[in-house]
Amino acid sequence: IRQQQEKCIPLIHYEKSLIPTMGKMQAENPDSKVIRPQPGMCVKTHSEPSKHKVFVNICQSNSVPPPPELSREELVELLQSEDPSGYRVPMSLGEPHTEIDNSSQGCTAYDVVINQDFFQKCQKDPLFQQFVILVSLEGLENKYNLELSRDWKVLKNRKFLGSVGEQSIRTKSRPGIQELQPQESSTATAKRPEFTLLVEPPAGDPEYLIAEIKLPGVTSSRSLVLDVGEDRLVLTARPSLFHLDIFHPFLIDQENSVAQYNNSTQILTVTMPVVSS
Repeated sequence: IRQQQEKCIPLIHYEKSLIPTMGKMQAENPDSKVIRPQPGMCVKTHSEPSKHKVFVNICQSNSVPPPPELSREELVELLQSEDPSGYRVPMSLGEPHTEIDNSSQGCTAYDVVINQDFFQKCQKDPLFQQFVILVSLEGLENKYNLELSRDWKVLKNRKFLGSVGEQSIRTKSRPGIQELQPQESSTATAKRPEFTLLVEPPAGDPEYLIAEIKLPGVTSSRSLVLDVGEDRLVLTARPSLFHLDIFHPFLIDQENSVAQYNNSTQILTVTMPVVSS
């Protein structure tokens, strides 16, 4: 279950030029705000294979949007499904910081911030608590290329290791997630376009994931809205012409992904640098 971190690539009317992702634009004019989350619970685990102690501070803030409503029965069904990654929990993943544990040994701590109401729901039900811990661990693994043990322990008398720091979160997260819901009426009549996913180089460690999407009838890139996540690609051709929402087995570099629409062939090419697979 991976964290949702979508970034929009607005396709401007460039027929054969590379279009930078919104990530670079946000670096110059960041659309974010600084929050100071409240402590929640502290989870002790370790990294593999080094066995280095790791603490995950799962914090709470109403500045982080909640995930879609989910009942206990739906959670059980989700965990038993073939693709549980379809359900996403918005969260903010902080940078690692070095701390000292109760044995005066060095360790690494990470701060994860989730919605406050959702955190309280997780505190009331052990199944939801296990779920949010799993989501947090996998989110950290994906972002920092880690391998964390699933043999964790929730500390009873400690809600946070270290000192609570500030985090910067994107203020556009919630609207972006709402726009990508597949049940939106604007995509109900849209067709799923033909597409291919290519890995470059074909052999050895992958460096790029390339998506080639056929969009017959789309005469201008002005009608296209493309969202690139760390492991997800969503494309909408308006009005209600095409809609594509796919997950892929790679962790990609959103900041340096580029898109190119060719009006002659009516093919959209998205080139995404691979961070890990």
